[in-house]
Amino acid sequence: MKTMLITGGARGIGAQMVRHFAAQGWRVMFCYQSSQEKAETLARETGALAVRCDVRDEAQVRAMLAQAMASLRHLDALICNAGAAWTGLTEEMPLAEYQRICDTNLRGAFLCTREALPHLRDTRGAIVLISSMWGLVGASCETVYSATKAALQCMARSLAKEVGPSGVRVNCVAPGAVDTDMMACYSQQDKQALADETPLGRLCAVQDIADAADFLLSGKASFITGQTLAVDGGFTL
Repeated sequence: MKTMLITGGARGIGAQMVRHFAAQGWRVMFCYQSSQEKAETLARETGALAVRCDVRDEAQVRAMLAQAMASLRHLDALICNAGAAWTGLTEEMPLAEYQRICDTNLRGAFLCTREALPHLRDTRGAIVLISSMWGLVGASCETVYSATKAALQCMARSLAKEVGPSGVRVNCVAPGAVDTDMMACYSQQDKQALADETPLGRLCAVQDIADAADFLLSGKASFITGQTLAVDGGFTL
């Protein structure tokens, strides 16, 4: 049975990926930081294993990987989905919010990837980093979020060159505007405007991202690495 670890798996995109891959027959472990009730409900629903972990914390990430190997025995895939956002004028952004976003989006992906790589080399596995369309084109009032998501795309390209000789593939998915609780700060009018600006005329669905990750982890993508797959309905064209 193939196995995977998904970070930020209790809500939104992450929760849908847990459901999707569990239904596809994967043995899934996912982590959460604070959404314990949602995580426990999802674990009961899917049979996935839930573990609390703050991906910003090196010791917690190491403990999570140790638990993953004890429970899963091997690791075929890592999906780094945990993320944080802040919306507002850059000149008004508190330094603490800057640090929180950088530590969650970039440091967290780095720590999880670093700890998982020895196990992924053993299985010639694959990594998917969840970026954003704003990492491709930038977003007004989301400067630091956009910067960290762009950094993930460069991380995927660099790491793909580094670990490709070991048979490990690394790719990014760059979702469009996904109507999850991360968009709670957007009004319905703002969401509709984003949908109207999208050539396909709608917001991104969480299943769209799960399907993209499924493709990148499948044998159909066995010669694809270092790429960013924009799943944005044509928004960034």
